Amino acid sequence: MDYLHYLKQLLLLTIEKGASDLHLSAGHPPIFRINRKLIPLARENPLTPEDAKRLCFSLMNEQQIKRFLEEKETDFSYNFEEKGRFRINIFHQMGNVSASMRLVSNHIRSIDELNLPIQIYRFCKNVQGFILITGPSSHGKSTTLAAMINEINMTRSCHIITIEDPIEYIFEDDKAIINQRELNYDTLSFPRALKSTFREDPDVIMVGEMRDPETIATAITAAETGHLVLATLHTNSASQTIHRIVDTFSGEQQNQIRTQLSGSLAGVISQRLIPSIDGGVVPACEIMFNTPAVSNLIRENKIYEIPLVIETSSDMGMVSLNRSLAELIRKRKITFEEATIFSPSVRELKKLVA
Repeated sequence: MDYLHYLKQLLLLTIEKGASDLHLSAGHPPIFRINRKLIPLARENPLTPEDAKRLCFSLMNEQQIKRFLEEKETDFSYNFEEKGRFRINIFHQMGNVSASMRLVSNHIRSIDELNLPIQIYRFCKNVQGFILITGPSSHGKSTTLAAMINEINMTRSCHIITIEDPIEYIFEDDKAIINQRELNYDTLSFPRALKSTFREDPDVIMVGEMRDPETIATAITAAETGHLVLATLHTNSASQTIHRIVDTFSGEQQNQIRTQLSGSLAGVISQRLIPSIDGGVVPACEIMFNTPAVSNLIRENKIYEIPLVIETSSDMGMVSLNRSLAELIRKRKITFEEATIFSPSVRELKKLVA
């Protein structure tokens, strides 16, 4: 078998089928994720361990193979013949080689095209502060982040630096100058790259993911010192996001981090992609702005009261996840049954749609 040729056929099928992901694993045929459902490739035999290994290795250069063999997993991006970009993770499971390949569109969709709330535009107008896009894995955080960066790119003369692992969307300079740095190729670590930005005259800094205390502390410092910092985090709500950031640090550091965060945080967008009635997906978003009330709760360690502030601050543009779900139900974009899967309180959701 010509493994590279077969793999390219699979990547082309991923694009043609409108799949978001392609999975390769021994014992299974190639599997696509289409509208959040896993669909095996019809009439294909299960991959043998050797097939899976060779398909994965056909994508990697010598440096990537070396890193994979040393670290047992690796992330990188792959530009497929100008047809599409893929974010690829190759890993071991039960001694065999497997891969997950996420299709990244060449077209960066706008905030409107993604059906995101208009409040997102408000975040893009910030000239400094810390903005976090959160939610579970595979719920569109990177896509929302790219839309926000591109909105800034099209509306503001500024210098944007991104630090990513790997680079997903490729931005084209419009009004802004954009420098994209990829882990392992352009920098050795997120903290090192982030500290380096202080000498690179940035206005906007995008951090692909907040992985460790040093990265988080440096990002907060950057936001405090006049930069706009955008980042993602795998958390399920605004209050959980703040808890996660604070709990990343040791006990004696937490008061200082709460104080810094209370002043530097601009807001949190927590999103889910909900299967829609028409067969696609639509975003539901909890939105929190850092008002004086929220800032006080962070500083005083009363984070558990933040959901109530969000619920009662719709006049300030804040939206709870349940209200976002209820609005999608009213607009007949999603079913009540689908909404209950993602709702933090089904009882409250019932009241909102009654």
